[in-house]
Amino acid sequence: MVQQRSRPIARNVGRLTRTQLYTKRGLFKGQKKAAAPAKEATEEFKTKKVGGAKNGGERKVPTVKARAFYPAEDVAIPKNSRKTQRPTKLRESITPGTVLILLAGRFRGKRVVFLKQLDSGLLLVTGPFKVNGVPLRRVNQAYVIATSTKINVGAVDSSKVNDAFFAKAAVKNASKEEAFFGDKAEKKEYPAEKAQEQKNVDKAILAEIKKVDGLTKYLNASFGLSRGEFPHELKF
Repeated sequence: MVQQRSRPIARNVGRLTRTQLYTKRGLFKGQKKAAAPAKEATEEFKTKKVGGAKNGGERKVPTVKARAFYPAEDVAIPKNSRKTQRPTKLRESITPGTVLILLAGRFRGKRVVFLKQLDSGLLLVTGPFKVNGVPLRRVNQAYVIATSTKINVGAVDSSKVNDAFFAKAAVKNASKEEAFFGDKAEKKEYPAEKAQEQKNVDKAILAEIKKVDGLTKYLNASFGLSRGEFPHELKF
């Protein structure tokens, strides 16, 4: 009885792979490998006749000419990218004045009011700060839930608030010795200009919130799910 090399699992499907069957049958022993042709050794220099009585008549010249230019520094040159940077597309459910629920970050679970989309593609939102303690912040739209509640923000002037508004000054990191023996760092005060801009933006929003009964409590309440509740089944 001849033993099968590879018992099939199903019709036309063997148990061994092509490489395993190749090794098991020993097909590599019958291969004929031709010897690679030897490369001719090239001389490093060649003799060249030179005219002139004082030049000796002959001169050795390198067969491979050296490079005429070398870069002063080894700087990696980035490859040209064919990708074009496009502005971030805003979801249709997010419009100015929409109340959003934050899903991540320091204020996760809080409800905020959307004002506008910045040049970086992030969303500019505010609590307002006097209602739930959320200041002017930049939020990625991937981490918010848009609700059906909307507030009129036509009177809000947020033209001065842009990405540069949130830039922080560069701070030199202290060494280990300075951090251990040095004095405790003084607590920095919040810039007065940013605090005033926060009040100016929230002033018009607070006036609209007071017109709707229960809207202040709604913005102040934190969002959460109870047992058996799923966000994809809820209508916000």
